[in-house]
Amino acid sequence: MPEPNLGKLIAVHSTSPAFLQRAAIVAGLSFVFFLVTFIFYLVWQSFLYFVLATGFLIVLFFTMIGWWMQKRNAVSIYANGIVYRKRTIGWTEITDVSSIGDRGLKIDLKEGDVLTIPASVQGLDRIEAFIRQSSEFRL
Repeated sequence: MPEPNLGKLIAVHSTSPAFLQRAAIVAGLSFVFFLVTFIFYLVWQSFLYFVLATGFLIVLFFTMIGWWMQKRNAVSIYANGIVYRKRTIGWTEITDVSSIGDRGLKIDLKEGDVLTIPASVQGLDRIEAFIRQSSEFRL
């Protein structure tokens, strides 16, 4: 829960729908292939089909875990700072913000920490522009 001194909520940037859609497609295909290979195993009793079904089930399991983890990956922008995961950062704590290409956004903090927001979050350019506009350091 964000600290009350951050003020009014301005925007929330969650995981990009493209990343969630890819995970949904992988999960759906893994489930279909799991069902097909498991039915083949039940019909022909070949251990190879059991191994394939198990592999597809493992892929499905890890895809669902990754999907669940990515849905928690959101940046909330407030009038006096941002919240990313469980980290609350005021504008005065930020010393620099820069894009790191396809990997995301890097935010340097006064205490020497570096906060990296991954490219899977939608609207990184808007987040960077808002941080530059709202921060006191005026990059």
